[in-house]
Amino acid sequence: MKSMRTRLLLILLLTTGAVWLSAAAWIYWSTQARVEQVLDARLREAARMVDSLITDHRIEIATAAGAIEGLEVETMTDEPYSHQLSCQIWSLAGTLVGRSEAAPRERLASNDDGFSQTTIKGETWRVYTVLNSDRGVQVMVGDNLQVRQSLVNDVMTGTLLPMTVVLPIAGLLTWLSVQRGMRPLDRMAGLLGQRHAADLRPVDLPDAPGELRPALDAINGLFGRVAGAREREKSFTAFAAHELKTPLAGLKTQAQIALASDDPEIRRHALEQIAGGVDRSSRLVRQLLDLAAVDANEERETISPADPGAIVRDSVQSVESLAARLGVTIDLEGAHDRTVSCDRALATTALRNIVENAVLHSPAGGRVRIVISSSSQESRFEVIDAGPGMSDYDLAHARERFWRGASRDGVGSGLGLAIVDTIMRRVGGRLTLANEKRGGFRATLHFQKG
Repeated sequence: MKSMRTRLLLILLLTTGAVWLSAAAWIYWSTQARVEQVLDARLREAARMVDSLITDHRIEIATAAGAIEGLEVETMTDEPYSHQLSCQIWSLAGTLVGRSEAAPRERLASNDDGFSQTTIKGETWRVYTVLNSDRGVQVMVGDNLQVRQSLVNDVMTGTLLPMTVVLPIAGLLTWLSVQRGMRPLDRMAGLLGQRHAADLRPVDLPDAPGELRPALDAINGLFGRVAGAREREKSFTAFAAHELKTPLAGLKTQAQIALASDDPEIRRHALEQIAGGVDRSSRLVRQLLDLAAVDANEERETISPADPGAIVRDSVQSVESLAARLGVTIDLEGAHDRTVSCDRALATTALRNIVENAVLHSPAGGRVRIVISSSSQESRFEVIDAGPGMSDYDLAHARERFWRGASRDGVGSGLGLAIVDTIMRRVGGRLTLANEKRGGFRATLHFQKG
């Protein structure tokens, strides 16, 4: 059953039906018990009345049984309970002295006093007996239980028939109520259905009920995230196209110079420029791919603990050739024998970008230090170079994508720190940047302990 409206309607109807059946059962059993109580009292009073007439000698014993024939009971159907009580008067010697017209000839009860039940010719009788020792007789007044059951059924019919007639009306009202209650959901579906794909504005339903508000907030939150992702994609595409256009144009120019010149020195210089341009373009493409991979895994839910040693080893190996070509030494200090709360691939990407930046901005013969340390709450990877550092203005914008600051004419693409910052926020860590007091620059990755 996929329709929420149908499910809700069925639940309400089943609940109403269950309540109705429970009420009907309770009314039946309570009515039956009450009728039994009333009719038992009627039997007792009738038997005692006949006994009183006999004791006071106000009537002959033989005709006393007929004194109850005028007693009737009014039912809820406004018709008298027409079946009269049956009365027998037996002598203590076992002789039938008298009986009412409706009473059978067989003895109604065998006990001396009080209530009893007797089956006569397949019919069950409820009997009250009064022993009159002074006159030497027993007065027995009885009801046929089948007639009693008919009375209970009449009462139940009069009570439940109106309730049964009301049931379809209750079902219709329930259906109308469900339809009306689902209108806000239908209205929200209508608003969403009328939108085109580019419309990511929040859905506005001022009169939305409280039950619909969480779903509405979740949809608007999703729209906000999708809008943010689309803006990042547009920005990524525009900046990537711009950043790739410049080095490709430079490569083409240097290739034309090399082809047109016969001077070996000019051709060598042009080829060196081409090699450097290829390196820069390769680094830019790799960083663009890293950024796209990080954005694609934005909703990563589980983070597997990673080994700090493996993270450092993978990161250093990926930049060793670059450091050797630039004459920069990479030193490792400190150790850590516990894991960090970060996926190994993401952590390696973050640290590699930091180390690569440090190598690129260090002077020839310089040294890059990687210091591993920890506290009770976190693990730290500090990368310290001997470069020129950053101005306060550049520090404030360093995490922005394609921001190169003072190095805009150098080899940087403006993506390294943006990638690192995105990864650290994704895994619940953080990136801190600071200039060293004695010169150089420090970038620190703070990871939660695994």
